[in-house]
Amino acid sequence: MALNCGIIGLANTGKTSIFNCMSNTKAERTNFAFSATKSNKGVVEVPDPRLYSIDSFIKSLKVIPATVEIVDLPGLAKGASQGEGVGNKFLADVQQTDALIHVLRCFDDENLAHIEGSVDPARDIEIVDFELQVRDLDLVERKIQRYEKLTKSGDPKAKKGIESLNKYKAHLENFGNARTAEVNDEDREHIKDIQLLTDKPLIYVCNVDDASAVDGNDYVEKVKAHVGDEGTEVLVIAGELEAEIADLEDAEDRKAFLEYAGLAEPGVNRLIRAAYTILNLQSFFTAGPKEVRAWTIKKGMKAPEASGVIHSDLERGFIRSEVMKYEDFIDLGSEQAVKDAGKFHVEGKNYVVEDGDIMHIRFNV
Repeated sequence: MALNCGIIGLANTGKTSIFNCMSNTKAERTNFAFSATKSNKGVVEVPDPRLYSIDSFIKSLKVIPATVEIVDLPGLAKGASQGEGVGNKFLADVQQTDALIHVLRCFDDENLAHIEGSVDPARDIEIVDFELQVRDLDLVERKIQRYEKLTKSGDPKAKKGIESLNKYKAHLENFGNARTAEVNDEDREHIKDIQLLTDKPLIYVCNVDDASAVDGNDYVEKVKAHVGDEGTEVLVIAGELEAEIADLEDAEDRKAFLEYAGLAEPGVNRLIRAAYTILNLQSFFTAGPKEVRAWTIKKGMKAPEASGVIHSDLERGFIRSEVMKYEDFIDLGSEQAVKDAGKFHVEGKNYVVEDGDIMHIRFNV
């Protein structure tokens, strides 16, 4: 299951620095607003030490982590919904993502002008939110018009659809984001196909200077106060510093640099874990002599659907899954020891896969 996160924010907030510290693809950075006119795409491996713990017993030929696609979208500008900056192309790219990482400038730099003339991350949140809300309002109004045509032909669902969409319309017109609208599951069904931008799961990343990498700064506190209790995670990452660390080829050098900066791990690790959480994702593992591999699934998936993430044939011809719990395998040291301890489970089609399950799928097509 591919996870696609879009990095958004105003121009000159350090989005590309954050992208470069995460991605296997490095994008060019400049000090000029709107120098980027297209999105940068990269892939980042999901950090999961459990993979290597499993491999320490199996000694497979290779270890393959789950991956996340990261899209660095061009810097947004006030008026983007009316075509300013890269305009509607930017907003269309945002629409294709599963989750959003909103990078906020929380550092001072006299050599890097802020597009609004001063550093104020709370104001920047409002600017970006407004542009996304305007786009969403247009999408909602268009769908209301489609439903109104259907009501004339007697479609019974169209009237309910209009009622649901009007809830979103009123909320957006009051500068609210779709994700905070007071709606029920039935209402939500009517916006699934239009991919509202402000309904996407969101993480705020405060991009700080090197000195603020550990404890943050006053700008970070301003963001937290602005976000309040809406339940959105706020992470602190020193983008420039971590991009430099990511450029180091030697793993020991990267570790030493992190320790020198007072960091226990790269901020990207925390960011990816946060993305997993807001998207309700988890991992299960397959393990054998050829490879130990992590697979990403939605929480609550049953075994056949989870096996389909590996290959559609496995889901179509699913017979059973043989399951070991990660903790049992690590404690006992081998599959045979897990079996001897009576902790090796054979599960059918109704088994709900749990995070960290080590699975072997039996199938026939």
